[in-house]
Amino acid sequence: MNTTTETTDTQAAAAAPNRPPQLRAARVRRQGVIKFVILFVTLAFLFVPLVSMLVFTLRHPLSGRWSLAPWIAIFTGNGESLGADLTVLWQGLGASLALCAVTVVLMLLLMVPTMVIVHIRSKALERAIEWVATLPLTIPAIVLVVGLGPIYRWLSSAVFDTNPIWLCFAYVVLVMPFAFRAIAVGLNSIDVKTLVEASRSLGASWPKVFFRVIIPNLWQSILSASFISIAVVLGEYTVASLLGRMNLQVALYQLGQSNSQISTAMSLLALLFGVVLLVALDLISEHIGRSRTGETKEGK
Repeated sequence: MNTTTETTDTQAAAAAPNRPPQLRAARVRRQGVIKFVILFVTLAFLFVPLVSMLVFTLRHPLSGRWSLAPWIAIFTGNGESLGADLTVLWQGLGASLALCAVTVVLMLLLMVPTMVIVHIRSKALERAIEWVATLPLTIPAIVLVVGLGPIYRWLSSAVFDTNPIWLCFAYVVLVMPFAFRAIAVGLNSIDVKTLVEASRSLGASWPKVFFRVIIPNLWQSILSASFISIAVVLGEYTVASLLGRMNLQVALYQLGQSNSQISTAMSLLALLFGVVLLVALDLISEHIGRSRTGETKEGK
């Protein structure tokens, strides 16, 4: 029975390549149509809202008049002709950019050394840190604010002030899951233990091992973690709003109360900046890969 079945399967497999060219061409056309439909629906889902936002910034919702005034107001910094005070926008943008820089630095100082040491020393502890680092994904932002509110109230009155820059501590918690995953991918792609043991056997100190051996092999993961963290910080609204701090998203909300077209145009620019970050990450990763390939060929 098994011999008969195997013979039938073999004959069917041998007959498959011998199908008429018309059937193969029809199958290829069906596959092409299906791929086109899936791609079209996906692109429509992604780009129709963006195109609608762009049209909204160019066409006045009441008069129907087309104008570049909202974009001109953003790039000239003068929105008085449209009844909008752009001071709050620049304050929020400056605060968010400063938060991006500080959050990325704190995240890297916290995550990279910890993950490298734990990856070398203890796999069990690495799993525990992974659980802690990914925990913010399961906790809604409103719940985090409930816990962070009393802490920030005490910090603002007794230690620091109400400057938005101190939101960096909360943002480090928010970006930890994404940063952990990006750095973990880099650590798992290289043999860290072998690199460390080889470097130490040649007399390298721990700082040299970390900065001259491990970090150069983690550049791509570090850049990924940094860019993802910047995107998260630029798009964060809930924590800043409920804690009464100013950032870009809060500024866009306030600006939308006086001129929604300028607010929408600035939102599009923020989305475009996020896309530029992702493209830059891809180009940098490709450049690093080519550099490593070239170095390997030269070494051979």
